[in-house]
Amino acid sequence: MGGLSGARVLVAPLDWGLGHAARCVPVIRRLCARGAVPVLAADHGPLALLRGEFPGLEQVRLPGITVRYAVGRSQLWSLAMQFPAMLRSVATERTTLERIAPGLRLDAVVSDQRFGVRSDRLPSVLLTHQLFPPAPLARLPLQRLNLRHVARFDRCWVLDEPVAPGLAGELSHGPRVPANVRYIGPVSRLTEPAGTAARAHRIVAVISGPEPQRTLLEDILLDQLATLPGEHLLVQGLPHRPDRRRVGHVDVVGHLPGRALREALLGASLIVSRSGYTTLMDLAALGLGALIIPTPGQPEQEYLGRLHARTGRFVVQDQHSVDLARVLAAPPARYPASYDPALLDAALDELDGMLR
Repeated sequence: MGGLSGARVLVAPLDWGLGHAARCVPVIRRLCARGAVPVLAADHGPLALLRGEFPGLEQVRLPGITVRYAVGRSQLWSLAMQFPAMLRSVATERTTLERIAPGLRLDAVVSDQRFGVRSDRLPSVLLTHQLFPPAPLARLPLQRLNLRHVARFDRCWVLDEPVAPGLAGELSHGPRVPANVRYIGPVSRLTEPAGTAARAHRIVAVISGPEPQRTLLEDILLDQLATLPGEHLLVQGLPHRPDRRRVGHVDVVGHLPGRALREALLGASLIVSRSGYTTLMDLAALGLGALIIPTPGQPEQEYLGRLHARTGRFVVQDQHSVDLARVLAAPPARYPASYDPALLDAALDELDGMLR
């Protein structure tokens, strides 16, 4: 036996919201299809999401850092205060992985944006869409630091098209791309059709991300949905609280598995979401437009909002001036679905060769 067949591959997403775990789902599916044995490593909501998608796979709790955002528009001071803890978490992750790896009998590691989840003794892959992250201050030093972390991995799989601007624009394309980078194209867990059609809702809102901004947006949307005719759905992005309740004519659910979410989005007249990159990949894979609302003070989401306001691919509104009725009167157009797993398969071919 050699290569990926029978190989035990640790898959560890970052636990800032659910996007990192969600975009690991198609990678895990492809690993399983090639006969590998993924081991899921996460905590809290991300672990709950992966457990729901892959109940038969082995799981291990791998704590990360819980990032909390400020209530206002600027997150600069809040994130700056937490930056030392973020750096410490990288060393903690390395120590934890080295401690648990022998007992898990690992053959390789795939880390989604967790710089500490890598091993000098195992082929280690970083999954990211941010080679050049935006920052309001010290942008170039932070980008250099990011590239140093990227270079420590055997391979870096970038979730975007090889040719700029792709879906991530300047986040994933630049003049100094490290030699270990492989572009694997956008991926999505929503490409597998569901077996039965979901109940149609006029507006489907899908939110997640760090608190308290997640709850602030939820409250804004519930207030406006209550005034708009029709049946609506709000998905809270809380897989550890899979409760369902009715608020007026709005169905509020903590979480939906991938296939149910796909059908809900396809049946909606208007989709509302954050401008998180995983959400944008899902929408592109299904050919859907949407109203996207960047998290206030989150540089990446604000950049993606500006980028796609220019491309016209999505309608973009500020959280403090959301107007669902205006967008519902002229909803975003649908586009041809775009999803091609060939680049991911090529990267997996290379990983297979590294394990032989």
